[in-house]
Amino acid sequence: MRALDRPSAFTSDSARDKYFAAYGRVLGELWPVPVDAVDVETHAGSVRIHRAGPAEGDPVVLLAGAGGNALAWYRYIEPLARMRPVFAVDPLGEPGRSVQTEPLATGAEVGGWLTDVLAAVGAERAHVVGSSYGGWTAVEQQLGGGGRVAALTLVDPVGFAPLTGRFYRWVIVGGMAALLPRALRHRVAGAVGNGALREDVLMKLMLAGRSFRRRLPIPPTYTDEQVRELSVPVQVLLGARSAVHDARAVAARLAEIAPSWRVEIVPGTGHSLPVEAPDLVTERILTFPGQARAGIATPEHSTDRG
Repeated sequence: MRALDRPSAFTSDSARDKYFAAYGRVLGELWPVPVDAVDVETHAGSVRIHRAGPAEGDPVVLLAGAGGNALAWYRYIEPLARMRPVFAVDPLGEPGRSVQTEPLATGAEVGGWLTDVLAAVGAERAHVVGSSYGGWTAVEQQLGGGGRVAALTLVDPVGFAPLTGRFYRWVIVGGMAALLPRALRHRVAGAVGNGALREDVLMKLMLAGRSFRRRLPIPPTYTDEQVRELSVPVQVLLGARSAVHDARAVAARLAEIAPSWRVEIVPGTGHSLPVEAPDLVTERILTFPGQARAGIATPEHSTDRG
């Protein structure tokens, strides 16, 4: 059981320092454009943001999934920053340079720190992009009345179907496979449907973060009423082979209860969709909301409804 009465944290100062050293190496090796690192204060701790792109304009805010941080978006920074200000965030409660000081026991509290971040950077019409748990964080921020958001892009998000044993087995197998030699790890990536295992540099960072104790709530499944509460334009990108949910079932549910949302199933991808199809996801971010389309789309097929 998670002890949600305590903040997430490293097990020791030495473990934290070791991770920070690895973080700095990965940032230097992978980051393709100059960034400004900024720490902003929230009600639950200090949040590290990597800012790139023009000084003016409505920003794109990038939120990684569980166990991830801003560095997971390294392929996205350069193309997005050509067009918009970009804030890649180390989510509070995940391994990274953010420091959680207060417990986060509910979805409202998780969404609340994101509202604090958007206020601190002066965002009024942000396009928030959340992968997996980051997508859940983005939705919670809106359900909590945080405002400051013009659009949401949810990349294989959790929260739209119950988490099952299949997902937890996928997580466990991925964690074990991360310890394998590179060549074998790459082969296993295809077999288990986890493209993140081919991210050699990020795998080193993940292994350095094994001393981090994550204490965040497990997302429940949104009710139909909660989904309908979201008033901003939303697009959902689903990995066809996702271990988190049945992508077609989620798409069908959303087509029924949120017909204005843009929902796309991406063939040949799983829950690691952000690293398996970065060009497609980048293009979808830059062209959304665009012209509103209802129904379920794939790169090969689009269904428009009424």
